Amino acid sequence: MSTTTEHREQELLERFHQHGDFTARAAFVERAMPLVHHVARRYADRGEAYDDLVQAGAVGLLKAVDRFDPERGVRFSTFAIPNIAGEIRRHFRDRGWAVRVPRDVQERDAQLTSAGERLVAELQRMPSVAELADATGLTLDQVLDTLAGARNYTAVSLDAPIDEDRTGMDRLCDSEDGYERVEQRIALVEGLRGLQDREQRIVALRFYEGLTQSEIADRLGISQMHVSRLLRHALDTMRRRIEDTTPTTQRALAPIG
Repeated sequence: MSTTTEHREQELLERFHQHGDFTARAAFVERAMPLVHHVARRYADRGEAYDDLVQAGAVGLLKAVDRFDPERGVRFSTFAIPNIAGEIRRHFRDRGWAVRVPRDVQERDAQLTSAGERLVAELQRMPSVAELADATGLTLDQVLDTLAGARNYTAVSLDAPIDEDRTGMDRLCDSEDGYERVEQRIALVEGLRGLQDREQRIVALRFYEGLTQSEIADRLGISQMHVSRLLRHALDTMRRRIEDTTPTTQRALAPIG
């Protein structure tokens, strides 16, 4: 974004907040709509019309404009994105869960959504899995399972086209590697259950959030060597536990090794 554009948008925000100029507010919202489309695209292909997602995101944008304080020195986009995303997620919740998800998963999803929005406002960034777990009192295992289950918002008709020549029904006969991924996830979750809380957190930081061992050490306040030992022990423990419970262990641990 050019400096001239930033100054113009800052001017519009100040005119609205300082002088109640709703013409400036409308002009700013129009300029900021690409931000709504940017966020809405993240939630596309989940069974809801894209235009509906944009409309919900626009409500979040309006709320962000009204709540934004230009004097805080925070970029508007940093403040607005969580508001836009929150309204889109609320749209999905209001539409209901067409695919039946267990009640405890639905309740944990609502808990994580509320905690996530609060943490975004406090941290001015998206919270990590570990931070969500700390804020909600859930285990890392529960957070990961809930985030995965919360993707099942809607059912898609088997008659719906997936390309020019095929519908969803045609995919029932396709060779599908998703089953193997499900087996791998089940095996990994079983392996995680054999770890202590700190080991679970280190595994999540390393492989789910992609942090380096040095970054994990800084996050936890311990040495990198200690992180290395704990991580090695955790992976060995997971491997042994999975080998004891499922014959698909070697495939399940392949991505980690």
